[in-house]
Amino acid sequence: MQPDRTSSTRFAVPVDAALRAAGWRPGRWDIKQAEFWADTLRGHTSPGGHRHTVLTSAVEAWAEFGALHIVPGAPGRRIAPAVLHLDPLHGLHMARTLGDLGRALDSQVCPIGAELPPEAPGTAEGQAVLAIDALGRVYSLDHTGDWYLGDTLDDALAALISGTEPTRLTAP
Repeated sequence: MQPDRTSSTRFAVPVDAALRAAGWRPGRWDIKQAEFWADTLRGHTSPGGHRHTVLTSAVEAWAEFGALHIVPGAPGRRIAPAVLHLDPLHGLHMARTLGDLGRALDSQVCPIGAELPPEAPGTAEGQAVLAIDALGRVYSLDHTGDWYLGDTLDDALAALISGTEPTRLTAP
């Protein structure tokens, strides 16, 4: 079954509504902010010497969706929908963790934002970091494990906002 879509948008109606309520519009593009985040991530070195890789897929995600606080307006399909803050600095201190995930995936991975707890969306406690790989696939990393959200950022946003259950990544 195809998702319910309008002819004027690439997202299902509830996903589109949540994105628009957060300030997104088709054609939104803030490359200046994306470049700031890229420079900040490139300039950060962890105490253990780990560094971020900045990916084209991440810069494009930040330019279009960066800085949005997305609060879903409808109940989830299978799980509670996620409250999102698309700011890669949520993953600033996770260079080693993201590097480890990248090696496990045989790719490179870069942070794009965070899932925030619905009961306290202004806090960092209990959050999951969202990351994108060089091919544009999106993942969530939390205290319970690593999760695959979709082949594209659009797929991942639709899954997170609509409460679609993600796929847990497991070791081979």
